[in-house]
Amino acid sequence: MIKKKLMKNKISVEAAAPANAVQQSSTRRGGRASINFARRNANRVLNTDRLLALLRREAPKFFELAEVVGQWVWIQFAEKQPPTVTAVLSELGFHWNHKRQSWQHPCGLFRDQSAPFDPRQKYGSYFAADQKAA
Repeated sequence: MIKKKLMKNKISVEAAAPANAVQQSSTRRGGRASINFARRNANRVLNTDRLLALLRREAPKFFELAEVVGQWVWIQFAEKQPPTVTAVLSELGFHWNHKRQSWQHPCGLFRDQSAPFDPRQKYGSYFAADQKAA
């Protein structure tokens, strides 16, 4: 029994190790699509303009849905998306906010987003696709 418990602890520690993150990105577990974590981490620090340019170039459908809230970018869907869509959003640097039911990108600004108010009211928002190209 002790041996089994030690094996479980070893497996959970190995799974949480950052060195395994790159290896896990190339595999599929639990029906999830693979994610390139190195690309995700690089995209998380992009500012708003660079992220919108990336979305316009690589994911025009997501660009059409992108809403700029303050300096963050949000993408909302009416329904749950398939694992391939969520993997692409994750690689682009987005994370899921369960409370607001949206995919959010911090655009390099990492702050506590647990505020009880709607940031759209405080910072304003607009859809990136509605802005005219410069």
